[in-house]
Amino acid sequence: MASTKVPVVRFDETTKKFGSLVALDRLSLDIDQGEIVGLLGPNGAGKTTTLRTLLGLMRPTSGRALINGVAAWDDPVTALAQVAYIPGDVAVWPQLTGGQILDLLGGVSGGIDEGYREQLIERFAFDPSKKGRSYSKGNRQKIAVIAALSTRAPLLVMDEPTSGLDPLMEATFQACLREAKQRGQTILLSSHILSEVEAVCDRVAVLRQGVLVEHGTLADLRHLHAHTVEATYVGTPPQLEGIPGVQDVQIADGAIRLQVAGSTDALIKALAAAEVPSIQLREPSLDELFHAYYEDDATERASA
Repeated sequence: MASTKVPVVRFDETTKKFGSLVALDRLSLDIDQGEIVGLLGPNGAGKTTTLRTLLGLMRPTSGRALINGVAAWDDPVTALAQVAYIPGDVAVWPQLTGGQILDLLGGVSGGIDEGYREQLIERFAFDPSKKGRSYSKGNRQKIAVIAALSTRAPLLVMDEPTSGLDPLMEATFQACLREAKQRGQTILLSSHILSEVEAVCDRVAVLRQGVLVEHGTLADLRHLHAHTVEATYVGTPPQLEGIPGVQDVQIADGAIRLQVAGSTDALIKALAAAEVPSIQLREPSLDELFHAYYEDDATERASA
């Protein structure tokens, strides 16, 4: 019997146009309970538009964006009842203290875990006694993070959530996300910080000019791309011309660096025929995968 389980988040051919500009083009993506999915892309890729259509802040031009089977644009009370949102740019009430702001946000959300909120205040080294006008960008961001996490909401939607946080606080934030996942919470994280996505996400969805160009686990994405091979040689360099899948070959001063897509058998045989004291094969990092998608786009724009 086919499963009737409804995903926590579903984008079903979701499209958003602003006049002739297509900001989001037929996005289809499901996110199940307990998953952390990273939405990756540079500014203008469509990440924020994606989140806004999901949260009912924008109406899709066509298609649907659903939370537990309900569109927030049609029924925001039902759709957003179990959602907490962390924006990338946080404004606070200048005359209220940090503690008062957290109390206000907690009341609006419909309830919080007060004990957990106190833990978060300590973990993020946040001073709730200061007035809102005195907080730096990083501390304003901490307010949003603490407020959202303390709701224990089943769905956390985040748009550049660590903007303004220092590296130590970023590490704390990542630890909190892993804990949320262990509790069964679902997280949709929009970010351009590659290390953050790589550290916490189960799957990655890469947007380019509003189009979902790739999505899957990091292992899935790595299998689609070339591996990096680094080797040293003594004497005459190995003959690598015409080997299937080999590209971007750099040979200088007894060192070889290249990319190889697909099978490495022919490459290994060619290297073995020469005097090669060392060889290292590694998978591409998320940073390399990300830039592989956007180098083609940059080339296209330059040609245009």
